[in-house]
Amino acid sequence: MVTISHIVQKLINDRIFIQEAMDKKIVSYGSLAAQLKPEVEKELGKEAKQHAIVMALRRYAETLNEKHKNIKFDYSSEIILKTEICDISVLRSPTLLTKLKKLYDIVNFEKGDILNIIHGRFEASIVTNERYREKFENFLKGEKILNIEKDLVSLTLTFSKDFFYTPGIIFNVVRNMAWENINIFEIVSTNTELTIILRKKDAMRAYESLDKLVRNK
Repeated sequence: MVTISHIVQKLINDRIFIQEAMDKKIVSYGSLAAQLKPEVEKELGKEAKQHAIVMALRRYAETLNEKHKNIKFDYSSEIILKTEICDISVLRSPTLLTKLKKLYDIVNFEKGDILNIIHGRFEASIVTNERYREKFENFLKGEKILNIEKDLVSLTLTFSKDFFYTPGIIFNVVRNMAWENINIFEIVSTNTELTIILRKKDAMRAYESLDKLVRNK
């Protein structure tokens, strides 16, 4: 049997930012209930009392709070910021795969330079230092370069091995960026490291957002 509670949960789950506002306790349940009332009644097939929707919202908010409390993770980490990063997107081809292997010989990892290659079904993204961009473009001649993004930075967090097995960690980082209206170009992760690539103009807001997450958790 479909109930108001079931419908409310479904509607909130489809609206991630409302769910976030509920979790942060910055939403008016009365106003939200009034907004959801027509949709609840449509799915319910009859009239629904607004106070019943408010009660369903409050109960679901308590469930969300308990769910987040049960995810225990130590966010303590140094935040490493690197500037002058670029992102090159290239159409995948048999010849590209051979060339990508040789890119590792160009980058000087001993100086702390970076090279991350992310493979998709139809394209590959190359994240590296801006000083290698022209050399990489020449090296990739004959390949179809789809897009080049410049003026990027990388922010890296290093966690314990629990990062690999704990659900919601990447989501927490991403939602903090979303609340600050920060666009993420790439996410690169390993067993213990999480790196996000974003615009240079967003670097300080992103850093402060991650710093708040690290300190508060």
